[in-house]
Amino acid sequence: MEIRIPDAADALTGVDMFAGLEPEVRQRVIAAAVPRTFRKGQLLFVENDPGESLIVLKRGSVAIFRTSPTGERAVLSVLRPPEVLGELSLLDGSARSASCEALEDCTALALSRGAFMELVHSNPRFLDAVMRSLGALIRRLTDQNADHVFLDLPGRVAKTLVRLAGESQAPMITIELNQSQLAEMAGGSRQSVNQAIGSFASRGWLRTEGRRIVVMDVPALRRRAGMTER
Repeated sequence: MEIRIPDAADALTGVDMFAGLEPEVRQRVIAAAVPRTFRKGQLLFVENDPGESLIVLKRGSVAIFRTSPTGERAVLSVLRPPEVLGELSLLDGSARSASCEALEDCTALALSRGAFMELVHSNPRFLDAVMRSLGALIRRLTDQNADHVFLDLPGRVAKTLVRLAGESQAPMITIELNQSQLAEMAGGSRQSVNQAIGSFASRGWLRTEGRRIVVMDVPALRRRAGMTER
């Protein structure tokens, strides 16, 4: 019987930022990275913490959010594997610009700022990937600002649900996000978001199951959000 020894580089499989690295460089990255686990509800880092590491998400999902002086939260994005987070503060040496919370149990790899900067300086392909990642971040934030100007709240809720559904082609997509968290992402009160969810449910676009939302008609939500059809 043949026994296959797993390739150490598999730990970075699917992570765009590391895709252009030579195999031996990828293996050095993995050797330098520290495995981390986070329980649901645990904070990975907090706004204004020192930016000490790049985090490669391997399992689970996290919410990136800002907190107002009065304690209100605004969720900027929800990330899933194979996303990376924390690269901005590593590049400019500043503190974390937002906080990060595990929405479910997560596993990740943490790469120190020293190892990250060594890659940036020594590997042009890696620098290109970092720049693409920052470009995607800027585009996402620009889109969110535009949404708050041009979309009403139900439209923002619909667009948030479409984004959370991702690329799944399943007839029913379960989103592990309660309505308070959805309100934080859409930028509205929980009561107003509940009303939008109820309206969508009455049209058969989704249903709620406790703390879950089951999306059944992504195209309808896309149309409500003013998004182009694929």
